Amino acid sequence: MPILSFGSQNINIITGKHSMTIRKLWKNPLKVGDRLHCYWNLVSKEKKKIFEATVTDVKLMPFKDLKNNDEIAKEEGYADSKEMIKEFKKMYFEKIKDDDIFQIIYFKKLDIDEWKGEKIDQKAMITQRADILFDSGKYDKSAVCYNAALKFDPDDVYLLNKKGDNLSRLGRFSEAIECYDKALKIEPNNEYILNNKAIALLNSGNPQEALVTSDEAMKHNSENPVILYWRGFILELLGKFDEALVVYDNLLKIDSENPEVWNARGNLLNDMGESEKALESYDKALELCLDDSDIDASAQNRKGNALIDLGRYEEALACFDKSIELEKDNIDFLFNKGIVLMELEKFEEALDTFTKILVIKPDNEDAQFFKEECLENL
Repeated sequence: MPILSFGSQNINIITGKHSMTIRKLWKNPLKVGDRLHCYWNLVSKEKKKIFEATVTDVKLMPFKDLKNNDEIAKEEGYADSKEMIKEFKKMYFEKIKDDDIFQIIYFKKLDIDEWKGEKIDQKAMITQRADILFDSGKYDKSAVCYNAALKFDPDDVYLLNKKGDNLSRLGRFSEAIECYDKALKIEPNNEYILNNKAIALLNSGNPQEALVTSDEAMKHNSENPVILYWRGFILELLGKFDEALVVYDNLLKIDSENPEVWNARGNLLNDMGESEKALESYDKALELCLDDSDIDASAQNRKGNALIDLGRYEEALACFDKSIELEKDNIDFLFNKGIVLMELEKFEEALDTFTKILVIKPDNEDAQFFKEECLENL
């Protein structure tokens, strides 16, 4: 019973787009008619059967002819032969020699009713693979899987919503909105899908349409924290600051321990020129997000900006130093620190800071300009 293992690099095989794979010649070579039992990541905790197949053809090729063959590599699903060989080196621990023989295996996937071994729910299996890839940030590959899963049930609302989310991550907002609209024809009162559509509309540059969709979501659940968070953001982008602040305040009545909301409220207050009140929100965000370095760094930076507006430069400098401790190569944080150092007339330290920015990004014109300003004041 020949067994093959496939991983995320073989998505086109798993979803049925390709039906060929390349393996080093085994002691007992495959032949036409052999049945294959195929698994996802056979030696990992994610192991799962994905399909059975029969071999339709086998071609043998020495490694010396295979290693530079871009056409075969692309047929296997790689970008080129270099990527394929890199993967082979992971698969085969011993050094591959030019005269080593590889078998190019062509196969036909069998309908589940023809399987001899354990039968599975293929739609559920592919959906699970898609979700894992999505959560790992491999959006191109997860998109392929969601499409494959939808072939089993084109009206699956969960899959339509997830495909929309996936397309949004890829920046394909109009396609994402089409997915959400199709899902909403089936479940028109689904507040989560309405909110996801609003986010896609916002990201596609249509904040007014996003607000209309958010209005619809609010009709179904006006206390959903996720809907309220994005509604506040939409209102803020539309310049409706007072309404956005009301939304954030209502959200904090529901969930007062969410650092992201406190941070968003601080950003809004800062934009409204309410620097003192913004500082209070940033301090609350920092108090709640000690275990989340990304939010912590961002909040420290925003707090520093608010302190600059108040002319409290030493305190601002301390904030920027804390943010840089968490993200040492963040150019925005470094730039803010450099500006504060100049305000404090610490030109030598500011020069060092702008020089560091130029090491990271040599073409940063702002850093170059302020570096020259520092040199003039030394």
